[in-house]
Amino acid sequence: MRRGISRRNAIGLGVLGVAVAGAGFGIAIPAFAATYPSWDDVEKARANQSAKGVEIARIEGLINSLEADVQAKQAEAERLGAEYQLALIAYEDAVARAEALQAQADAEKARADETAAKLGVLAAQQYRTGKSDATLELFFSDSAAGADDLLGRLGTMDRLVAANRDVYADAVGARDNAKSLSDQAAVARDERDKRKTEAEQKLIAAQAAAQAAEAALAAQNEHRDVLQAQLAALRDTTATTIAGYKAGVEARRKAREEARRKAREEAARKAREEEARRIAEEKKRREEEAANNGGSSGGSSGGSSGGSGGEVQPSGWVRPAHGWISSWFGVRGSVCGNGICTTSGHRGIDFASSCGSPIYAAASGTVIFAGYSGDWGNYIQVRHSDGTVTGYAHIMPGGYNVGYGARVRAGQVIAYIGSTGASTGCHLHFEVYRGGVRIDPAPFLRARGVSV
Repeated sequence: MRRGISRRNAIGLGVLGVAVAGAGFGIAIPAFAATYPSWDDVEKARANQSAKGVEIARIEGLINSLEADVQAKQAEAERLGAEYQLALIAYEDAVARAEALQAQADAEKARADETAAKLGVLAAQQYRTGKSDATLELFFSDSAAGADDLLGRLGTMDRLVAANRDVYADAVGARDNAKSLSDQAAVARDERDKRKTEAEQKLIAAQAAAQAAEAALAAQNEHRDVLQAQLAALRDTTATTIAGYKAGVEARRKAREEARRKAREEAARKAREEEARRIAEEKKRREEEAANNGGSSGGSSGGSSGGSGGEVQPSGWVRPAHGWISSWFGVRGSVCGNGICTTSGHRGIDFASSCGSPIYAAASGTVIFAGYSGDWGNYIQVRHSDGTVTGYAHIMPGGYNVGYGARVRAGQVIAYIGSTGASTGCHLHFEVYRGGVRIDPAPFLRARGVSV
């Protein structure tokens, strides 16, 4: 997933105005702190018209401040998350450039070695046939250290060079190209290392901002209902008691939790049904293929032997979600969703499944990122014991089941599928990082007995 700063990011920063002045310039947003009224404060204020007005204004200010604090911190977290994405892409590009230059340098060195060796054979033939000059004795006095040394000696042999001028020029050109490309590759590796450090620093900054945004949202969720109920109680002219308002807050909280629980259970049930249907269809296809091939399935890859989502394989790895693969790793066109558009490229695989379906940790490890991050939307990264990192994108709003620093086991439900970020429908965008660079997850998982 590759892109610049999205229109949504820009608008998200712009509409906040003074509330986030300085956020776009890396200036830290101070933590919001407040002293909240108790229900006893509200009870007392109800009995005094003057105190009531003061308390109403205070509570309205707290509600507005909570909302502004959440908006500011979420905007900052999204900005830094987008910066991390760009830094990661820059690092991946630098890695590819360094590897390409080194590969070209190695190819040119091999060509120089091969061509110099051919000239050496010609020199040996001259020596054997007696068509020699004085420099041949020097040439054969000891072995050449490499193409550069060999070409230096051959260059002193006027008759040989005159007879094979094009071959000699090609060898010298290849040697010079190899040196130039090696020098460029060294510079590219320095740039790669610089970009890697930058990406690591951006990840740390993005995680800190994500945690601040999460804390602000938690504070808002914790206090907003109570504040709004207290505000309603102060404005109420009936005989409704404070106890009634307090009970209403608790009832709404329980109702929301129950609704979320039921939605997740229903989504998980649908996802299991979809996975069972996928496995049955795959089994039927294999049986038909085996019958058509005289009893042999032909060993096609990507079958159902790796189990369904969340099922731990002997390797310790897991299919991270139910559902079918809707998009494979590689180049594809731009995708637009939720006001965000990507450029071409897709450095992961997508598991299409129902909204709210479970996302499983692909292996045991530690959560190193959990927060909103541009194209990825709500996003989790897990580092595993072998240094591999897996990424899980487009998590539903409020769909985190684990947080930063949590230890997770293979197959544990870490989040729930959604469509946040650059997404056109509910799915899991799954990534695998080796050496900080995203690789194709499909062969990686298959090599560990996981079906995709």
